Amino acid sequence: MIEIEVVYAAVDRQRLLSLAVAPGTSLRAAVLASGIAAQFPDVDIARCPLGIFGSVVADAETRSVQVGDRIEIYRPLLADPKEVRRLRAAKAAEARRQLP
Repeated sequence: MIEIEVVYAAVDRQRLLSLAVAPGTSLRAAVLASGIAAQFPDVDIARCPLGIFGSVVADAETRSVQVGDRIEIYRPLLADPKEVRRLRAAKAAEARRQLP
């Protein structure tokens, strides 16, 4: 068995679960086996992007877990970061125009 961790951080709480899975288990299968979905029923854990120690994994359905992996479940973005920066820059430009 391979020891791993599965972590998810909601806006108001987070969970880190340790578990052992069989060699060859995919990241997605390990997350589903962890039972973390029951603790966050409002999140579609089966479709969320996954990562290992801060790096997104594109092939979570096929990549096998490694000893000591911390599988992170990422939330969908609430706002597009580029759009937020654009709005902030526009607001700052407007404030500069209004200065005497």
